[in-house]
Amino acid sequence: MSTTVDPGLHKEIGCFGCDDITQCINCGNCTAVCSLSGEDAVFPRKTIRYAQLGIKDRLMESVEPWLCYYCGECSETCPRQANPGEIMMTLRRWLTAQYDWTGLSKKLYLSKTWEVFALAALAAFVVALFVFFHGPMVTDRVELNTFAPVVWVEIGDWVMALLLSSFLFTNVLRMHRYVMGSWLPSRIPFSIYLRELKTLVLHAMTQKRWKDCDNLSRWIKHLLLVTGYVTMLLLIVVFLRWFQTDGSQWRPIDLLGYYATGVLMFVTGEMIVSRLRRREEIHKHSHSTDWIFLVLLFLTALTGILVHGLRLAGLPLPTYYMYVLHLAIAVPMLVIEVPFGKWSHLAYRPLAIYLTNVKKQFEHSSQTANAAMPTVASPNY
Repeated sequence: MSTTVDPGLHKEIGCFGCDDITQCINCGNCTAVCSLSGEDAVFPRKTIRYAQLGIKDRLMESVEPWLCYYCGECSETCPRQANPGEIMMTLRRWLTAQYDWTGLSKKLYLSKTWEVFALAALAAFVVALFVFFHGPMVTDRVELNTFAPVVWVEIGDWVMALLLSSFLFTNVLRMHRYVMGSWLPSRIPFSIYLRELKTLVLHAMTQKRWKDCDNLSRWIKHLLLVTGYVTMLLLIVVFLRWFQTDGSQWRPIDLLGYYATGVLMFVTGEMIVSRLRRREEIHKHSHSTDWIFLVLLFLTALTGILVHGLRLAGLPLPTYYMYVLHLAIAVPMLVIEVPFGKWSHLAYRPLAIYLTNVKKQFEHSSQTANAAMPTVASPNY
């Protein structure tokens, strides 16, 4: 199979974070110290070499960048200080841009101005909707569902969820096509895909490979963050009419909101502080998109709990204004980050593990079938 080489590929990839990939001399130290690297997935050395040589098709088929959870040990022990951990993070951003057919991910990662403008434009759109289409503003008591009818907000939530899911799903299909590129002609049986679905679900729900990265606390915090995020999404998309109610009474469903808010604020706050301190290797080279995502997620949780507090306090106008501010932060964060930015990693990581297992199972079944075929003796002449 012929391979096309792009000499400028490493410069293109470098624009997504790590400036100079050529500093790596491929000594293999990073692969030796990585607790996740093994016979099935040798990284970061091999993947970095593909980028240096400009072998784009091999890089597009590679899942190794998604199998790295960036513990930072490889960068700490690199004799050339080439920062292989950050190179792998850069490759993940680059791959995200390759999977995205809209081209928005590329703009997001390469232009701070574009990202800020996109977020600001979406926020302005949300505010404009409320300015021109809000319901009556009752001022003698809190009537949030009169100001923002829950039915219309619910419809907006579902439209946004379906739209973003379609973007993410089509990008996932492109990832499948790239990763399985040289395997697609082999016609892997659909039964193997079905058999390995348990792997996809398990890793999507737990990201359990992270706990094997010699940093159990990071995995626990990440797991808590995901549970808080998913809980909040369920509350505002599926159970909104029970969650967004009027009056100053407390309801049992509020406990789920407290959990989601507490987890999101605690974990994102800790991550922001760690990046400000820059004591750990993984926090010394944060990309602007990482900062923006964490800040928006923190502010989404903060303004959400403030809406709740103002409602319980019986303050109508502050509740309405805070609600608009909450949505003006949450909607842009969801629209930008879920299909195009940092949060899409939650889909690509488990999918990479899933497709790796599909390949292994297909190889195993093929070898078993070949071994079971009878050997035909050659005739003697």
